[in-house]
Amino acid sequence: MINLSDTEHQNNCVSNFDDLVSTPFHGDRNAICWARKLTGNFAEIVNKVTLTENIVVLDEEDLLALKLSEHGQLARNTLLADFKLLKAHGASPTLNIIRCYESDEGYPFFPTDVYSFHIDSSPVATDTFLCTYYGEPSELLPNLQARQKVLVPEIRDELKKLYDGAAEGFESFLSEHFFDLHYQAIPAASPVNLGLGNLWRLAVDHPKSQVLPCVHRAPKEKAGQHRLLMIC
Repeated sequence: MINLSDTEHQNNCVSNFDDLVSTPFHGDRNAICWARKLTGNFAEIVNKVTLTENIVVLDEEDLLALKLSEHGQLARNTLLADFKLLKAHGASPTLNIIRCYESDEGYPFFPTDVYSFHIDSSPVATDTFLCTYYGEPSELLPNLQARQKVLVPEIRDELKKLYDGAAEGFESFLSEHFFDLHYQAIPAASPVNLGLGNLWRLAVDHPKSQVLPCVHRAPKEKAGQHRLLMIC
């Protein structure tokens, strides 16, 4: 595991939102970070919300309705400011409190849940934005350290056993079931911890993209500790 103290990854950092959204992806740069040290008590916001499901979505009205301490209010102000910035950019941010994501148990040899390294795909030009404010941060995997799972011979053989159509339709089958979006780390790979408070912009697989899509995953949550994540 490596982090933003590494020089290579510092080169992918910016100091404000305008640079985050305007700095172009190019070459092997497919993830850009607005590195931040946030103030405020984000845990207080998480603890004020009762989870009736594994994931609860908070909107701006929900945040404003919370009775918070001074440090909780500082955290709320940051969340409201991030909502405003992302919406003004044309994004549709969602703020989640996450106990856990649903695990994919359909194919034990090939999970397709967000705990698996994967890329995001879109038919139109877009980017993924995400920030972890509390809990375990997300991770990315440099593309040179990732291998598309459907190209791994033993995995591909297992997928062929699931497919009962004509040979020429196999690739469409992989796409329809999102198998082609998932990756595995090569031996000795070093995933990058995205850290707390940092707002990231990740490249997405779409027809106009000039770079490879960013490979990333959700972390396994610590027992008893929920995550506070904004994503769009």
